[in-house]
Amino acid sequence: MGKSLKGKELGKGISQRKDGLYQARFTDRFGKRRTVYAKTYTEITQKLRQEQYNDEKQLNVVDSNITLNEWFDIWKDTYKRNCRDTTMNTYQIQYNRIKNELGWRKLSDLSSVVIQKAFNQLKSDESRKSSKIVLIDMLNRAVEADLIIKNNALKITTKLNNYDKKEKRVLTEEEIDILYSYSEGRYINRIIKVALGTGMRIGEIIGLTWDCIDFSKNLIYVNKTLCYLTDNGKSPYEFHEPKTKSSKRVIPMSSLVKHALLEQLEFVKNVTDNNTPLEGFENLVFTSRTNRPLHVSHVTRMIDTIVRRINKDGIEFERFGLHCLRHTFATNCIAKGMNPKILQKILGHTTLQMTMDLYCHVRDDMIMEGMKTVMKMA
Repeated sequence: MGKSLKGKELGKGISQRKDGLYQARFTDRFGKRRTVYAKTYTEITQKLRQEQYNDEKQLNVVDSNITLNEWFDIWKDTYKRNCRDTTMNTYQIQYNRIKNELGWRKLSDLSSVVIQKAFNQLKSDESRKSSKIVLIDMLNRAVEADLIIKNNALKITTKLNNYDKKEKRVLTEEEIDILYSYSEGRYINRIIKVALGTGMRIGEIIGLTWDCIDFSKNLIYVNKTLCYLTDNGKSPYEFHEPKTKSSKRVIPMSSLVKHALLEQLEFVKNVTDNNTPLEGFENLVFTSRTNRPLHVSHVTRMIDTIVRRINKDGIEFERFGLHCLRHTFATNCIAKGMNPKILQKILGHTTLQMTMDLYCHVRDDMIMEGMKTVMKMA
């Protein structure tokens, strides 16, 4: 039992300091010693009852002072330590978007209003969506660790721009012919043909090695991807295994793809004779003219150059991203009657739904052909 300065019994855990301030102590459900302070005896008893009630109902947290920045580092080291370096880089990029507005704040101060205001400042719905995914997982783990009571990131809105989501770009047959024509004889022509003929991701294409190409059986074995990592020792490039087991796959080569790869083989022989390759990357199918690994930005610039040439000649040709080639491959496969399950295997997807929802689009000519079939049946 504690006593007041006048010697009066105050009750268990309550005492009065020499400066007249009352204090109350108790051990919470985490085993931590807690202390609350008040100017009067009535106030200290009320505060103590409230703290004990919160503890009993599990409305308190183990540490109310930890900031979001501090928790992000703990979250990465504790819950994401087995992630690939490229995935960790992505998490860092997505977190950096909200770091300035939220990182310095205590976890306990992250109300839904505070979070929403920070997310409203981001440039696009897509950036809000990806950063929200990271924040939700961070705060879910914080709830599990008894650092916060609830996850207020679940309530925030990421779709603020009032426009319909743009349909993924898919090249038409005419556009593909134009692209082939304007890139003929150029390095990028072979990459485009492999992409449009296999549906491979760009990281898988620039990560191809010659031991993965079987010209006798006309097969391509996809078993790795080439990643570029900053501040990663001597070489910023690394081979990584695909994210999922489904991504490891075998893709049949069409005659167009085979011819492109045979042309590339001749090109590489000439490059190898004059330039020493980077150690560990001696067997790459696609390299720069100095026999170095390619970066995705290199391929993007080559395609942009071709598109500019097309437009300069008065042909209206919309710029496209590298993933457009994968979307185009999938859409063409469905249009030509390929079994969706087979396409799923070729693309390396875990589920059929992902294949159909994300990569299969309907071109205008497909609609017309579909309607002709219906009209014949009527």
